[in-house]
Amino acid sequence: MVNRFVLNGISYHGKGAIQEIPGLVQAKGLNKAFIASDPDLVKFNVTKKVTDLLDAAGMDYEVYSDIKPNPTIENVLSGVEAYKKSGADYMITIGGGSSMDTGKAIGIIINNPEFADVRSLEGVAPTKNRTVYTIAVPTTAGTAAEATINYVITDVQKKRKFVCVDVNDIPDIAIVDPDMMSTMPRGLTASTGMDALTHAIEGYTTAAAWELADCLNLEAIKLISKNLRGAVKNEQEGREGMALGQFVTGMAFSNVGLGIAHSMAHTLGAVYDTPHGVACAMMLPIVMEFNADATGTKFKDIAEAMGVDTTGMDQETYRKAAIDAVKQLSADVGIPTKLEKMKEEDLDFLAQSAAADACAPGNPKDASIEDFKMLFRKLM
Repeated sequence: MVNRFVLNGISYHGKGAIQEIPGLVQAKGLNKAFIASDPDLVKFNVTKKVTDLLDAAGMDYEVYSDIKPNPTIENVLSGVEAYKKSGADYMITIGGGSSMDTGKAIGIIINNPEFADVRSLEGVAPTKNRTVYTIAVPTTAGTAAEATINYVITDVQKKRKFVCVDVNDIPDIAIVDPDMMSTMPRGLTASTGMDALTHAIEGYTTAAAWELADCLNLEAIKLISKNLRGAVKNEQEGREGMALGQFVTGMAFSNVGLGIAHSMAHTLGAVYDTPHGVACAMMLPIVMEFNADATGTKFKDIAEAMGVDTTGMDQETYRKAAIDAVKQLSADVGIPTKLEKMKEEDLDFLAQSAAADACAPGNPKDASIEDFKMLFRKLM
């Protein structure tokens, strides 16, 4: 069996890493940046941390901020037009998954205009050309979009999210600077961190998991479990640990896929506009309970990576211990366990949408429509 592994060409890590950007741009001979960043980051001067460096170096740029928390087809289309008008020859994406996913779709369409219909990018689209040259700067420790070949767009008209998987969309350079994450509010730190944990656990148990991804995902589980509580308190050590942990699992899950916790979270985001990290955090222990009997001894590894002493535990006990550790971490950082917006009459649509999501086939255990309904009900 042949396993493929796609990574960024270069990544920079650590406090002050954004200072590398001007030199990287100069070395590449690039002229004008198209900066994709969400409006709150612009408003609260987070984006300015990068544009100040460009200003000091006398570099030209244009900021595009028509980006929503769950980026839409319309955001992408307006971004494509803005890029064309800007005269830019490269992109800097600054933000969480929303900014980066929007930027990925824009960059792919610019260099592959035959995919101007954004819906045509769903699944594994046969694009021929790399995205525009992209430097990705995350401001959240969760999505790891700076390290992945995936992006997610919301189709508002059809009330669904769709996943795009394309080796041509991975950013050329990732700049993972914990200082860019220091202004994240407590709730966003918690939810994006639990998204990262969901990536690591689903990536470790997915049907396509193999040794190279496994060692990365297990290390990510350790890093996230050790550092998320501190990051929520805005402690420097916690911020640094989470910045690394979310990137490590990003490298892994991007190459082996995820499972139904993510397919269900995508559906909750599309129907109820639930923040993605919150949806993942609520679904993760529920899905782990469903998947437990199809995971061999992997829950023992997960429990131990989360700090549980499994000595003397039988299989049933260490599986429960792993799930309990996830529940405890989620509770400690303030994630809710119920979704009050959910209605019984929505379950058919929710289940059908989750079953059709691109992440569902990676689950270690097949889920029927009735299984999806049963799992969603646990949030009610």
